[in-house]
Amino acid sequence: MEGTPGLHDESFDRRTLFKLGALGAGAALLPGCSPGDVDGDRTVDHGSVPDKPVSFAPIDTVRVGFVGIGGMGSVHVQNLLDIDGVELTALCDIVPEHAERARNWVVEAGQPEPTLYTRGDTDFIRMCEEEDLDLVYTATPWRWHVPVCVAAMENGAHAATEVPAAYTLEDCWRLVETAEAKSKHCVMMENVNYGRWEMMVFHMVRQGIFGEILHGEGGYLHDLREIKFAGSGEGLWRREHSKTRNGNLYPTHGLGPIANCMDINRGDQFDYIVSMSGPSRGLQNYARDNFLPETPKGSETYELGDVNVSLIMTAQGRTIYVSHDTNLPRPYSRIHMVQGTRGLFQGYPNRIYVEGHSEGHRWDDAETYIQDFEHPLWAQMAGVGEGRGHGSMDYLEDYRLIKCLREGLPTDMNVYDAAALSAVCALSEESVANRSRPIDFPDFTRGHWKNWPQLDVVTA
Repeated sequence: MEGTPGLHDESFDRRTLFKLGALGAGAALLPGCSPGDVDGDRTVDHGSVPDKPVSFAPIDTVRVGFVGIGGMGSVHVQNLLDIDGVELTALCDIVPEHAERARNWVVEAGQPEPTLYTRGDTDFIRMCEEEDLDLVYTATPWRWHVPVCVAAMENGAHAATEVPAAYTLEDCWRLVETAEAKSKHCVMMENVNYGRWEMMVFHMVRQGIFGEILHGEGGYLHDLREIKFAGSGEGLWRREHSKTRNGNLYPTHGLGPIANCMDINRGDQFDYIVSMSGPSRGLQNYARDNFLPETPKGSETYELGDVNVSLIMTAQGRTIYVSHDTNLPRPYSRIHMVQGTRGLFQGYPNRIYVEGHSEGHRWDDAETYIQDFEHPLWAQMAGVGEGRGHGSMDYLEDYRLIKCLREGLPTDMNVYDAAALSAVCALSEESVANRSRPIDFPDFTRGHWKNWPQLDVVTA
């Protein structure tokens, strides 16, 4: 699903458009709807909020329908084929060759030949209606995450989506409300939560090594200019967001691990955000240097500031810095800093300071802590999936989701986490558009964050 479908495509007939509206395309597809058009503090009854982490009956064999089998989708499909108890039942993509390639992988793995759904942008609806699925997984362009997830849940399947889960508040609420109404999991697959260093830091936090956690910093600092202007893959859709949106468009990689360490939705909550963006220069300069002015790419204009910085205050008074920087030349970084009353971890490069252990005012190499504080999941599954995609963290997130479904366990990330982290997109845009004034986060848990238990240190 790597095209750039829109409301004016021939594939959008009246029946399909009605279905998309009913299934939650909402603000993500309707023109003229900005983040500020949606009231994040809705007072309507959102349904029944669980008073404990959600779990359902174990599923012996998880029948999966996969939507969007491009770059990341291919990685997930190959991971799922290596995990016990998974059957790839149906495959959906607007590029038939993508679905056919994945079908061959499934057959080569010894599974029954899956059904292909390749009739256009919304064939995932037909897949969800016709197939008997336990889980529908989407690795489509951002605008399709909510429609696919809602179609899955409306038709009796759990849903899993690539990041961000949504980028308007209306769609964040739609995921929450549908998951509650249909009693289904809706999981955002944040792979960085399963990174080796991120999991080690979480393990150290749980053991109190850094004391009380007070501050965190994360971000997505990645030169994407070449990818955004590519003629395939993300180049077909990701640059479009830069034309009209200005804010922190991709916050979850940097924010997810910090949220876990701060028990967000499990004892603490995002309270409000202040966000600001600098000038937009990077994409314009790249287009000027690589395309003639009279060509479509050479004549585009962009709203997205090259660097966005956002500050989040939590209900318990913790502070979080989240940045977004994808249009300027730079090495990759997610920052990844977690700081407490006794010490801190600072990533890129990875280093640690613990009061009473480290030499005064000097960093320790984080490698020296691995032996004592390696997360059990990494210790038990070292090297699995290492040569694929983003390495083992992609495999581990897929493994953990399937394990939770097969054993009837609460998932590591739930729909409330998906909504809270994804809401940064819309709220940052609103803050930027209003001279960086503070914008409140909706409470997707409706107060239950105060009583839900902390995440466990999980194992294989």
